[in-house]
This record gives sequence, structure tokens and C-alpha cells, in this order.
Amino acid sequence: MPASAPAQPRDDDGRYVNLDGSRPHSVGKIFRWAVWDRLTGRRRVSPPRAPVRVVAPDLDRLARPPAAGEPARITWLGHASFLVQLDGVSLLVDPVLLPSIFGGVERNVPPGVPVERLPPVDAVLVSHSHYDHLDLPTIERVRAPVVAGLGLARWFQARRIPATELAWWETTQVGAVRIAFVPAQHWSRRGLLDSNSTLWGGFVVEGSTATLYHAGDTAAFDGFEEIGARFALDAALLPIGAYDPGWFMERQHLNPEQALEAFEALRARTFVAMHWGTFKLTDEPLDEPPRRLEAARARRGISPERVRVLAVGESLEVARSAPPAPPR
Repeated sequence: MPASAPAQPRDDDGRYVNLDGSRPHSVGKIFRWAVWDRLTGRRRVSPPRAPVRVVAPDLDRLARPPAAGEPARITWLGHASFLVQLDGVSLLVDPVLLPSIFGGVERNVPPGVPVERLPPVDAVLVSHSHYDHLDLPTIERVRAPVVAGLGLARWFQARRIPATELAWWETTQVGAVRIAFVPAQHWSRRGLLDSNSTLWGGFVVEGSTATLYHAGDTAAFDGFEEIGARFALDAALLPIGAYDPGWFMERQHLNPEQALEAFEALRARTFVAMHWGTFKLTDEPLDEPPRRLEAARARRGISPERVRVLAVGESLEVARSAPPAPPR
């Protein structure tokens, strides 16, 4: 870990905490949202499915990652899953590509690229342990080395998949690409008794022509300013869904308005929306987040070309440029 990085924050029980010391919701609040509010009719009701734009990817093009000096390419596969390609390297971030996730939550739309049609993958990046980000069946099919937060390597090594663990601000190298693990405002749990026993975070991917930030899962926090100060970000991949009800979700997820505030704090050139439209995890309609994002973008006066909502399967080229001036 770099000398300038603080010690990884933990509580008295040795479990990881956020930079502000916060932890997951209590069992009582989880019960209120998941059970009591539903039984008493206080939860917002919305359809389990919604139309989401899907395009057929150019698989021949995706089979050849951009070479050094060429623009980076990102392809949205749905939810928080992306194929990130630059400097001859193909990375999968939070790949969840099968028909459903743990608990029986089915996809609203198919993955942008089926797992069997992916190009050769050099590394899989896993932001945290939640089932909609760490999907072991997908990772077992891909069979590429994994980069993840502290405590997660055992899940992959038990399946004979090499894994590298990182603390916040630590880095590793995949080919010519440098990968940094950065803080997020979230939590982790895989089973009943392992709350915050593994570390969560986001990734900054640095290549010869672009620097990309994938936030993983995160709520609003002061860490965006520091990430933006440490890295000149050409694109920020930010979550815009799974926010309703706000009293319960705002400690772990961004709503569209907060995602734009994070984007400006990061001083990134391009906003790329994610974490919406694929899995019905919370109470808002699946197709509501991009509508709220567009309304908030217009109110804040951010130019439309800087805020991108990709179709599932759509690719975007990203190249380095001077970061925008800080917001006034």
C-alpha cells in the first residue's frame, strides 16, 4: 500500500467500515423495509419488468481489444457488468451474465454479450461480495484471474481461479494496464454472519489513452473528491438505480441526482450510467432512473454529450482529454 494511504478502516470487531465509520443497516431496518412496509402497504409498487434498449454487439470487433495508443472501449453488458478493453487487454468488471442471480431474481433483459461469446478475458474485476456483483457461476465459466478487495480471494482460489486482493488505493498491473482499488460508501455480505468481513470499493483503470472509473456500488460520500483529485478521469461509470425507498437505500446506493453530483465532484469528462434496468432489486420502476437522470442533467446545465445512457450491448470509445473545470 502506498505510504500516503491511510490504514484500512475497521471497527472493534475487525470488520471493515466506511471512511465515515458507518456500517450496514440494522436487522430491524432491514425487516421494516423487506417485510413490515410490504405487509402494511407502505412500499411503492412497480412492475417487475420494463422495456430497456438493447443492441446487438459487434462480436468480431470485440474480439480484438484496442491496441496501445487507440481509444479505450467500454461495452455495457447490463447492471454493473462491463467489458473494458484498452492497450490490448480485455477486462470484465462485475460480470453477472446468467439468466438469474442468487435468490431467483431473473434478468429483465439478456446480457449484452452472452458469456459463451465473450472474447478472451485477461482479468475479472469484482467490486464487492453482493450477489448482483460477484456471480460465481459466471466467473467460473470465464476462468480468468480475479482482482478484488481484501478477503475475497478465498472464494476464487477454492475454485482454482487465481485472485489478487487489494486494499483501498492499492494497485496491480494487468498487461500494460494499471488497476487501482478505490473507496466506496457501501458494505459487504455473502452469508448470514459475514457482514463487512470483506472489503468493497470501485476501480480506476489506467491505460495509455484513457483513465476509467467504475464505482461499483456506492452511496454519496466525500471520497469522490479525492478520487477525482488523484486521477484525471476520462469516464466515470456510475450507478443510477436501486434507490427507492430513499430512507433505506441512500446509505448504500446513489439516486440519479446524486450520481450527477458525484460526477461533478469526480471532475470526469463523461458520465456513463449503470446499475439500472437489469434486476428488480428495489421499489422504483426499472426504467425510471434514466428519465430522472435526464431531467437532472438538464437542470444542472450539463451538456447532453457528456452524460451517456448506453443500450445493453452498446460500446463507447473513450480517449484522454483535459479534465473539465471544477463546478462553480
